[in-house]
Amino acid sequence: MQPGRTGAVILPASMAAVTPTWTDAELATLAQLAETFVRGGAVRRAELTAAALAAAADPDQVRQLRLVLRLIESPAATLILSGAARSFSDLAPSERERYLLGWADSRMALRRTAFHGLRKLLTFLAYADPGVGVTNPLLAAIGYRPDDPVPASTPSPIRPYDPPASGPAGPVELDADVVIVGSGAGGCVVAHDLARAGRSVVVLEAGPFVNEATMPRDELAGFDRLYLNHGLVSTWDGAVTILAAGAVGGGTLVNWMTCIDAPSDVRADWARDHGIAGWDAPSAEQDVMDLERELGVAPTPTVAPKDRAILRGAAALGWDAEPIRRNAAGCADCGSCPFGCRRGTKQSGIRAHLAEAFRAGARIVAGAAIDRVLVERGLAVGVEGTLASPSPDGGPPRRLVVRANQVVVAAGALRTPAILERSGIAHAALGRHLRLHPVPVVAARFVDPIDMWHGPMQGARCAQFLRPEPGRSTYIIESAPGHPGLLALAFPWRGTDAHAAYVGRARHWAPFIAVTRDGGEGRVSQTRAGNVRIDYRLDARGVATLRHALGSMARLARAADAREIVALGTRPRAFGGGAGRSASGDRAFTVFLDALAGFDFRPNSGTVFSAHQMGTARMGADPRQHVCDSDGRVRTGAGGRAPVAGLYVADASLFPTAIGVNPMITVMALARRVARTVFAEGGDRTS
Repeated sequence: MQPGRTGAVILPASMAAVTPTWTDAELATLAQLAETFVRGGAVRRAELTAAALAAAADPDQVRQLRLVLRLIESPAATLILSGAARSFSDLAPSERERYLLGWADSRMALRRTAFHGLRKLLTFLAYADPGVGVTNPLLAAIGYRPDDPVPASTPSPIRPYDPPASGPAGPVELDADVVIVGSGAGGCVVAHDLARAGRSVVVLEAGPFVNEATMPRDELAGFDRLYLNHGLVSTWDGAVTILAAGAVGGGTLVNWMTCIDAPSDVRADWARDHGIAGWDAPSAEQDVMDLERELGVAPTPTVAPKDRAILRGAAALGWDAEPIRRNAAGCADCGSCPFGCRRGTKQSGIRAHLAEAFRAGARIVAGAAIDRVLVERGLAVGVEGTLASPSPDGGPPRRLVVRANQVVVAAGALRTPAILERSGIAHAALGRHLRLHPVPVVAARFVDPIDMWHGPMQGARCAQFLRPEPGRSTYIIESAPGHPGLLALAFPWRGTDAHAAYVGRARHWAPFIAVTRDGGEGRVSQTRAGNVRIDYRLDARGVATLRHALGSMARLARAADAREIVALGTRPRAFGGGAGRSASGDRAFTVFLDALAGFDFRPNSGTVFSAHQMGTARMGADPRQHVCDSDGRVRTGAGGRAPVAGLYVADASLFPTAIGVNPMITVMALARRVARTVFAEGGDRTS
């Protein structure tokens, strides 16, 4: 197939509508870079990359990247940057590899950022793209076959509300008792509790509604349709790759279903140090028990090979480990959870709380991007934003206004602060205290196939390191269900053949991850274009925790009889298991552990992921330090002492600290606490 312009070759429909302004020369350079990172399909990947960036990246970042492309084609600039007075396109393949590795290993953070931005996107697309007309040959070569589960016989009851406009060009206007911005774990629970209590509820979600029958079947479409910014979310410098949801159901739609309550020391800390009264009381524990019952939380019925390795290694070491509990029943072989649950067995929002809210009369509006909360004389009276056209062919967005007595913002820790800031909330802590649960990765290769993309996404956890020690934070070890694109993005690139060799053994790798409780602090802010900018820096304690976790995961992998162990980063550290348990092998492993204890975690050096974002509108008793009070009411003004009547937050933004485990259950428990406040302060008005 001869690809034409970007929109003609992009499979994801949301990208196809984008008309980027890339020049032919820039696209040619992108293709040369794509071919250097992964051989084959380079022209198509260049087109995909241009479309993805045009659809999701901030204009300033796109301008910087296009400048990089022009610089590497300038002989004068290349002479300064690499010592060779030739453009990138004039270099031989081996010279291109050396050129790119020079950027990867540069002491200049900007060079490392440029390298990794291009490397991550181009390697991901090489393996996530299913192909057009014929299957992507790279996927066939590694033995990857996507699941194709039969859609649920009884679909989710949710039918998104399509409000009529007031006239051909007029705004869409709605009225409700309560309007909820966001449909993730927090928004689902608030909608459920209030709608079932008789309140008129409107739920607004910026992303689309996707039912089981139309859930994506391939990785590229999954990230495009169900993830925030089409899956292109990272810190501004690209050092932390972030997974965040962007569809009705939020994180509950795409998460890996691991259900863990906040550790007892976290509960005590929030109650004692942050003034969240009752958070460590039996009533709070009862909320968790109720939520688990509503979600059908139960032990996983099947432990996949990657998780059996965790249990096997932990047993050999005498570490604390056990199968996980999750909000699903009756599934054990399908690995499509990150792309939504086609079978309908995952008790995500569209199956559980949001579905019940819909049955109770809640109106759920998809494609509703909210700009700001309407505040009049210190009272929240509704929200306004834009509503995407429901037509498959697109069309201009319509202005949306929802008038309500109470407003609950539950748009997630990355977007809630931006909405509040645009609404005039002037609290000094708003957008600050971002926590990310930084995640390092160790890949363990086993003799028998692992097929990490099949079976329950996470089936076991090692809780040996949830007890704090001096100098490091706590963490929990789990597996990660990598599909080929994410796998290719995560593996280090030390040359075309070296990367291909890593990915070529995909069926035998088990990825171990450590969800670390704390690693530093960050903030979210708005760019000139109005997008969200994420900044985050690891601190010394965070780096020490990541290094400790690498060593623990390496020991776990070796105890499980892994034949090869790789700590992922720009310069990976690897240990081959061929020496077995001989004395020389033990000595080599000790040297390996010593290397991990000094692993380079400078930005874009050590590989770091995050699937949990928290703390940017945190709750607590101190008006100066906490954006929200201990029941979720939003504060504003000097010293944060002036509450905005009728305005609340109900998502992970509220977390005073990180918690070090998968946060869904804790988000829901906090949301239930906020829902009680909203109900108590909403009066008796119903409609």
